Amino acid sequence: MAAPGENMRVNADRLWDSLMDMAKIGPGIAGGNNRQTLTDADAEGRRLFQTWCDDAGLSMGVDTMGNMFMTRAGTDPDALPVYVGSHLDTQPTGGKYDGVLGVLAGLEVVRSLNDLGIRTKHPIVVTNWTNEEGARFAPAMLASGVFAGIHTQDYAYARKDPEGKTFGEELKRIGWVGDEEVGARKMHAYFEYHIEQGPILEAEDKQIGVVTHCQGLWWLEFTLTGREAHTGSTPMNLRVNAGLAMARILEMVQTVAMENQPGAVGGVGQVFFSPNSRNVLPGKVVFTVDIRSPDQAKLDGMRARIEAEAPRICEALGVGCSVEAVGHFDPVTFDPTLVTSVRKAAEDLGYSHMNIISGAGHDACWAAKVAPATMIMCPCVGGLSHNEAEEISKEWAAAGADVLLHAVIETAGIAE
Repeated sequence: MAAPGENMRVNADRLWDSLMDMAKIGPGIAGGNNRQTLTDADAEGRRLFQTWCDDAGLSMGVDTMGNMFMTRAGTDPDALPVYVGSHLDTQPTGGKYDGVLGVLAGLEVVRSLNDLGIRTKHPIVVTNWTNEEGARFAPAMLASGVFAGIHTQDYAYARKDPEGKTFGEELKRIGWVGDEEVGARKMHAYFEYHIEQGPILEAEDKQIGVVTHCQGLWWLEFTLTGREAHTGSTPMNLRVNAGLAMARILEMVQTVAMENQPGAVGGVGQVFFSPNSRNVLPGKVVFTVDIRSPDQAKLDGMRARIEAEAPRICEALGVGCSVEAVGHFDPVTFDPTLVTSVRKAAEDLGYSHMNIISGAGHDACWAAKVAPATMIMCPCVGGLSHNEAEEISKEWAAAGADVLLHAVIETAGIAE
């Protein structure tokens, strides 16, 4: 068969319908989704994905972390597969597209190849990674991290959710413990298609983000120990206020991030007060500082400064301070050959595009440790994500999937 022409596209309606059907599982309360990892809703979403893959003629493999690998055979029995994927789990108040778009666009690539009668030399594997979000079990990108050898499976199985349930117990409970050894699979290449989760592409009026790098990240979990006391009857000068120490650390994190501009961010999105009562000063505060940068020196410098200044802030208030790194990955440079393939596909298809650095972490960051990898991004309205109001258009979804289709075909090779 001749090489596919520039007019070859995915079925935009079918892709969109699949996104909307998946969104019916684990609905949120404001139009989005709450399909957190290893919940009953996650298990239901997995079964629907499996059904669609069965209908497309894919064979399923599942490893002991619950990662799903759906394979379309290639014509060369010795050729390593081209992997395409992302994740089906969501934040507690997540949108319908974060992660899900990448998995279902991978499926749509296979469906389109079936429609067109195109066989590839390399197999194509559509992947659903377990626990990318890290909302229920920290850290994020947990199962792809085990796959890449960053974490051990024992470490992953022992992760606990806020109710004390472990990852290993919940994976078994929902029935998705596979029999494959994690990381035993070898990749020829890995592609991940994702919404941007930021405002740049929409602001620049670009349809495609050609992702060249991914920011590095540190999650630093602080535990501050003060003294519980009545908020009304305890004199200000006699308080050991862990809440005040937290507030001053948050202001310090803001200062550190601003002094490392451009190309650095820092903030706090999760805080637990104890006893969390209106009229009791907290005896304990636990919160996580999230710092990111594509520049390794900036990332390391920010962490060092925050970890040095926080204890001094606490000491001045008589508050105890400990810190644990609960999530980390270094900045990632994606494979230049695959990046060029994505850019060429966008150009050939006539889609406006620009280079972009991913501000969020993705499974592709760990896949890049074991194989050539890259990402494709589409805009999202207002840059909003990790929010039930997250939105994209059908046209945006299809444009990125078209680019994915062409880049995968180029990489997997058309069988003669």
